[in-house]
Amino acid sequence: MRLFRPLRLLLPFVAIGVALVVFLALGFLAFAPNQAQPGPTMGACDAGIGAVGRSTAGQQAGATLETLSDEQKQNANTIIGVGKEMNTPPRAWLVALATAMQESTLRNIDYGDRDSLGLFQQRPSQGWGSPAQVTDPLYSSRTFYERLLQVPRWEQMPVTVAAQTVQRSAFPDAYAKWETLAAGLVGQFGGVADPAGCGPSAASLPAGVARAAIEFALGEVGKPYVWGATGPNTYDCSGLMLRAFEAAGVQLPRVSRDQYRAGGHLPVRDAQPGDLMFYAYDRNDPRTIHHVFLYLGNDQMVEAPYSGQNVRVQPVNWEYDELVPLATRPGTPANTA
Repeated sequence: MRLFRPLRLLLPFVAIGVALVVFLALGFLAFAPNQAQPGPTMGACDAGIGAVGRSTAGQQAGATLETLSDEQKQNANTIIGVGKEMNTPPRAWLVALATAMQESTLRNIDYGDRDSLGLFQQRPSQGWGSPAQVTDPLYSSRTFYERLLQVPRWEQMPVTVAAQTVQRSAFPDAYAKWETLAAGLVGQFGGVADPAGCGPSAASLPAGVARAAIEFALGEVGKPYVWGATGPNTYDCSGLMLRAFEAAGVQLPRVSRDQYRAGGHLPVRDAQPGDLMFYAYDRNDPRTIHHVFLYLGNDQMVEAPYSGQNVRVQPVNWEYDELVPLATRPGTPANTA
């Protein structure tokens, strides 16, 4: 066994080498880190909006503003028009449109699961109205809004939670994937550019900050996880982030829950190299955050995972049910309430 001891001593250095090779093979992450990207920033302050990972909405029939039929556009206009008549805020229109997209793809259909009918697939047997009423877009929209407004603090709920509370769907997370399209409809037909009231997305990091933080973190690959450690020989998850951004000239708080609030927020689907991402026991409640890691781009992350493991590079599991829907861009101005 003595023959193999030198090999064991070399293992941490081999791990570091492998991590650096992976990093370089990714094209140095196509580095233009944290540059502003085109596309929607809606929902940046809504911790429940958007399917975690990559939205599939654009791959489905009628899933973009350009491919909606005249019927779908007319129904979207009706839903927004009823919302305006009832003096509901634009966020209510957003919830209603996301719901109707999921339930009927904005088509006033006369069939559905059991006795579900119409734009919102409302069920006469559950007290929504007669079959004739629930297939009337004006009636069904008004009834949806009435029930939404009865939900306590609905306006502070994530869109998907508010929709599910009204609809009681068998697929409660499905509404989230329509949020971007619903926001576009509110903008086009309702004249409201920011129906979630979130304001702009996170600002860009100063040049070189993301690169420096990532280079530091990758240089620590292979070092053991120890709870409460902040280096230089051992780290816990937030300790590694603390030192990585310290090396980049950005001061972070010590623990992961506080690091979540140490910068502007953006949806994880829009994360760029150098952004922090988090796990929480309740992904919609930042108070339950228990892990932080650094996003490298190209679906990769670097983390100090847990006891018994070393600092490592791993693929991001976009479907993990503890992945917090917002990433943090350290050191940038806060853009959330």
